[in-house]
Amino acid sequence: MSQEAFIAAFGSLFEHSPWVAERASRFRPFADITDMISALEREVERATRDEQLALLRAHPDLGTRVGMTDHSVKEQSSAGLNQLTPEEYEQFLSLNTQYTGRFQFPFIMAVKGQTKETIREALHYRIHGTPEVELLTALQEVCKIGRFRLTDIVMEEMEEKAMEQAKGTERTMYYGKGDVWVYRSYAKPLTNITLIPESGFTGRDNVLFGMNIKVAVSGEKLFTSFSEGDNTNVVATDSMKNFILRKAGEYEGATAEGFLALASRLFLEKYPWMTGIKMSADQVAFETLPVPGPTGLQAGDLVYRYSQNEHPTAFVELIRVADEIVLADHYAGIADLKLIKVKGSSFAGFVRDEYTTLPESSDRPLFIFLDIAWTYEAAEDAFDADLGRYVAAEQIRDIAHTVFHEQHSPSIQNLIYRIGQRALLRFPQLQEIRFESNNRTWETILEEVSVGEGKVFTEPRPPYGFQGFSMTKRDLEGL
Repeated sequence: MSQEAFIAAFGSLFEHSPWVAERASRFRPFADITDMISALEREVERATRDEQLALLRAHPDLGTRVGMTDHSVKEQSSAGLNQLTPEEYEQFLSLNTQYTGRFQFPFIMAVKGQTKETIREALHYRIHGTPEVELLTALQEVCKIGRFRLTDIVMEEMEEKAMEQAKGTERTMYYGKGDVWVYRSYAKPLTNITLIPESGFTGRDNVLFGMNIKVAVSGEKLFTSFSEGDNTNVVATDSMKNFILRKAGEYEGATAEGFLALASRLFLEKYPWMTGIKMSADQVAFETLPVPGPTGLQAGDLVYRYSQNEHPTAFVELIRVADEIVLADHYAGIADLKLIKVKGSSFAGFVRDEYTTLPESSDRPLFIFLDIAWTYEAAEDAFDADLGRYVAAEQIRDIAHTVFHEQHSPSIQNLIYRIGQRALLRFPQLQEIRFESNNRTWETILEEVSVGEGKVFTEPRPPYGFQGFSMTKRDLEGL
């Protein structure tokens, strides 16, 4: 891509300020989209104070129906700022006028994922800030807007490419390797995580760092291997396994997500005819065993127990767009979590008709299987724990335990909603959290026992119920 084409494609990332893209273009080619946005943001930081003020003043007032770029129109519309009542419009106009009079530039906020209420609240709060702090905040918001716009451009190109590929014959085409077991000793410890009141987890020593990895690759040049048996562009799955194992020795990070991102990127760089790669991992949990020490039993650092319980998970998808390798999707998670609460759960008030045989319950034991997954607003927070915003699966697990203990659960649906609220409240760096739960509540055999308050249960008869749900920070409104 020429410099002129680069500026034409990305000059609009920063409102009416193509000079940002022009200056950043000197550092092409970029290793990836993250490298590119970092170069753009550096130019904003390096700009003179007058240039920074001009950049800020190029932005429209939020909600005041003035001339805007196509990007701004789309962004403000998504937040509902194009549907203000006359009273709301006058309120935004007044607040914007006060803000601009105080700071000499308009109020700027990345409105993606926001509502007119959260924007108005932020404006109320920031109007009382100091000029230096507000200048820095406004520039940070400008950079955040640029990141959102770049993501939209990449996604549009991906969708166009997918539509082109879908014309004519629609086809699924990939292959890969499963059960690639990786055990690395003395990996970088996981530290620098945010401590939360629901969890005593402070990090992992990663003396043993284990993963069961599945990898799948795709690319149009693989078609002839299916249609004609031509293996010219086929990388043997045994080679994929060996590639992953070797790269585990080069990995300098502390998270499974970071390793998947590294190995996936290196694979696409090694084999440039591959256009996409998906890599997932189930982490292997190892637990220390107590051994005698100077003050009694203490955790050892040589002998570990292979845990068969819940375990962290990770997924990364990279694709090739033009000459860039970009992140298409990612998530972290915890799988096979099993929670049993002996009392304090109910299920009543549901539809009753001629098909209903289930009795209502005001206090039942509740046994659920639970898989939880989450994505970050900035994926690098998952890949690099040193940034200090990594969310450990153990912490989400402990939030689930805590909420299950604290809350009377009128349904599994409400339980997972409350868990999600707590997780998003504790970790604002998360973009979304998703749940898949199974109801495995035991069948009651005896409501009373001869002595005490106990009951007798057995395993539930199949089939079982399940629930799926996703949440974003919009679900925190009103808390």
